[in-house]
Order: sequence, then C-alpha cells, then structure tokens
Amino acid sequence: MTASFTRTVRQAGLILAVAASLSALSSTSSFAFSAEAQQMCTSDAFRLCSSEIPNVSKITVCMMKHRSELSSGCRSVMDRDLAAQKKKVATTDSN
Repeated sequence: MTASFTRTVRQAGLILAVAASLSALSSTSSFAFSAEAQQMCTSDAFRLCSSEIPNVSKITVCMMKHRSELSSGCRSVMDRDLAAQKKKVATTDSN
C-alpha cells in the first residue's frame, strides 16, 4: 500500500471514531449528537483528544474534560443538543 492510501484510511478511521464519540456524549444511551455537532467538533476532538483516538469512551471523557477549551461553535452546538436531550428526558420522566 502507498503511504497516501494508508494515511487516507487512517484519517477516515479517526473521523469515524470522533463521530462515534460525539454520539456517545450523553447521559442516556439512546441520545446522539446532531450531525452539526459532529461537524463543528471534529477539529476540537483532534486538537484536544487525538491521543485517545480510537477509544470512543476515552474521547468522550476527554471532550467533557476539555469543555472550556472547545471552540465556541462546538461548545454552543453541544450545549444546545444536551439541553434538548435533558428536556426530552425530563418530559419522559414526568409521564
């Protein structure tokens, strides 16, 4: 295999790992962050948590640990998605 192909395959794997970790960032297993959050936070995950890739649970912990260092776009999308999920859980719990 060429180095270019190997690099491309590795990058694709890393992107999938980041996307999976963002999907796992929740208090309930059924919640997944939006595609917008995945797009907005991928660079933050690489910047702050690349040493944890491909371990999804470690990336998740790392992103939460570095929440204050996230880009404003990533943080706002994650906060919005988390708030929507909490509202959904509260509505479900009150029924």
